[in-house]
Amino acid sequence: MAGYQRKTALSPQEVMEHADELLPERIGLAKTKGTTHGATFSGSEGTVTLTAHRHGPYTDVVAATDRLRTSRMDYEIQKFLNRLPYEPGDVGGPGSGELA
Repeated sequence: MAGYQRKTALSPQEVMEHADELLPERIGLAKTKGTTHGATFSGSEGTVTLTAHRHGPYTDVVAATDRLRTSRMDYEIQKFLNRLPYEPGDVGGPGSGELA
């Protein structure tokens, strides 16, 4: 029901590695499908489908959830996307108002 998009300097493989590491830990989602350019994660919070495609020096990451924008899962997906480094050389990580 909600969709989010982010441009990042990471490769599609690196985006999927970050998702594999963070989404189960933070939201309790398990990977149910996966390819080199996409994955679906599901759990009690709902389902999210991620796709990542390289366009020149950047990767376009799209996340689609089956929940409302006000759900906990949507909040965590937005945080996940915001932690991806935007430009080459960026470290990525939490924003200035977030706890590490």
